[in-house]
Amino acid sequence: MTTATPADNAAANPAAPAAVSFAEALRFWLKLGFISFGGPAGQIAIMHTELVERRRWISEQRFLHALNYCMLLPGPEAQQLATYIGWLMHRTWGGIVAGALFVLPSLGVLIALSWIYLRFGDLPLVAGIFYGIKPAVTALVLQAAHRIGSRALKNRWMWGIAAASFIAIFAFDAPFPAIVAAAALIGHFGARLAPQVFALGGGHGAARAGYGPALIDDHTPTPAHARFSRRHLVKVLGVGLALWALAMAALVASQGWAGTLTAMGWFFTKAALLTFGGAYAVLPYVYQGAVEQHQWLTGPQMIDGLALGETTPGPLIMVVAFVGFVGGWARQVLGPDALFLGAALAAAVVTFFTFLPSFVFILAGGPLVEATHGKLGFTAPLSAITAAVVGVILNLALFFAGHVLWPQGWSGRFDAVSALIAVAAAVALMRFKVGVLPLLGACALLGLASIGLLPRFS
Repeated sequence: MTTATPADNAAANPAAPAAVSFAEALRFWLKLGFISFGGPAGQIAIMHTELVERRRWISEQRFLHALNYCMLLPGPEAQQLATYIGWLMHRTWGGIVAGALFVLPSLGVLIALSWIYLRFGDLPLVAGIFYGIKPAVTALVLQAAHRIGSRALKNRWMWGIAAASFIAIFAFDAPFPAIVAAAALIGHFGARLAPQVFALGGGHGAARAGYGPALIDDHTPTPAHARFSRRHLVKVLGVGLALWALAMAALVASQGWAGTLTAMGWFFTKAALLTFGGAYAVLPYVYQGAVEQHQWLTGPQMIDGLALGETTPGPLIMVVAFVGFVGGWARQVLGPDALFLGAALAAAVVTFFTFLPSFVFILAGGPLVEATHGKLGFTAPLSAITAAVVGVILNLALFFAGHVLWPQGWSGRFDAVSALIAVAAAVALMRFKVGVLPLLGACALLGLASIGLLPRFS
């Protein structure tokens, strides 16, 4: 059985797809919100498969151009990429709907799971499901690193940047912003010496390979709403600041400056502006503030929340919703008779203040990015950054694998059952192209079976 190449796909799809209605796009963004497992790497891979390869709503070059910009920003890059593409296709409301639907299903799921967690504790059923899903998430991240790497690492220079990035973060614990800055400098100066090396996609004509004509193709003119204007920039920044100020004023009026919800709004505003490199880059800051400073939850609860975030759809930074829910429950923000409502409100408040800046960054900065499309002076640093991010994603995959396969630390026992589930999940994804939801369902069943069978052999 042979695999179709991009050239084959282009030949089979000679015509550009028909225009996409707002309602059709809305249905897709809603579906994406429920299937976006695997963290940012997995989510970006899902969007590439759906939007570039299958539906051809946007070309690979335009997709990578938008992705590179989102990787520069603080905040969840996958959610920002969805916002960007939604905005490019259907103006401001398209971006708002795409970005919001990327988050809201995850918020609802996490509120429900957080309530179960607090009310019913460590149930064997839940433990078994998590036991099977965690190796599957590891396989998803490994697959995504392979997919993104196969697109971005098109020559030995890009491979070298990815390798240096991996060594820097794995061996020397280099901060992600420093890796991004170094890669950007390499791309900036390297483009002057060897421009063909740093063309978007890594050179060798990679960006010209496609899956057939796209609705937003490489040379599709920038739509009128996506062209830069100072008036638009000032308007978006003003609206974003006004929304933040109104929400904060409402919290202060209802809870006072020292209220739990007010403190959460202010703290997660700062966290939203520090999330360079994704959720794992900001988790130490969230842990220090939420656990040690404000004591909204305990250290073990924070770890449990991270496990929930890893195994639910949506951005991994949605772990902050769990932090808000547990903190709102513990502090009884709406009183002892409304524990669930108070906790759900706290989770919603935290989510609002965490994601508001992401919408502002995309709606305000998108026109500037569109103006740089095809300009090597801008795309070369971003191509180098994409290569560096491959190394960071590989490090994240190893981080997951270490915690799944050696759950008690490197000196503890090796979990052979988890290893078998991870290998089976990787083969299912890469060899048999199994979908994300069927894979997670099968691994959850394997986890339940393992939890039930292991005591018989102990």
